Amino acid sequence: MKLILGLGNPGTKYADSRHNVGFSVLDASAAFFQVRLRKRCFHLYRYALVVTDNEEFLLVQPLTYMNASGKVLKYFPQVAPEDIIVVCDQMDLPSGMIRIRKGGSSAGHNGLKSLMQELDSGEFVRIYIGIGRPSEGVDVVDHVLGKETGPDLQQGIRLGAEALNALIKGDSVQEVMIAYNRRNRSS
Repeated sequence: MKLILGLGNPGTKYADSRHNVGFSVLDASAAFFQVRLRKRCFHLYRYALVVTDNEEFLLVQPLTYMNASGKVLKYFPQVAPEDIIVVCDQMDLPSGMIRIRKGGSSAGHNGLKSLMQELDSGEFVRIYIGIGRPSEGVDVVDHVLGKETGPDLQQGIRLGAEALNALIKGDSVQEVMIAYNRRNRSS
């Protein structure tokens, strides 16, 4: 089984914020595969199972806050880091761009830091959704928690869901990296 984690913050206060693009991508992917995300385990996460010809994928939205995303991993002890895909926001990418990467550091992302602490590894696949840097005078926290519904961010969510769906359908990480890391906002 493969575990796909879409990172975000729970609650309506954070819905549609830049920090919640991981949730948005999983919502889009669940809709594509016609499955419904359901709450589980004392409402600590939402999940849906996608079964393909030869693999099972568990889509999970941790309902902890971003900084504690790794806590959800205790419910999936059988899943190795190399069988995990994480979808999250990335300020170092312009809004609307995505990047797929296998392994690496947390790059200062607290959700990734939490996951890496729990796993004692960073050897999982990441699908980064660009949210861009804050404008001059705007605090980083205000930027990531700010709501943006513009076409660039929506394009990034769409591309992220397409890349995730390709992985679920059986494309290799390398194939998806080649296909999507070269695309830009005008694709």
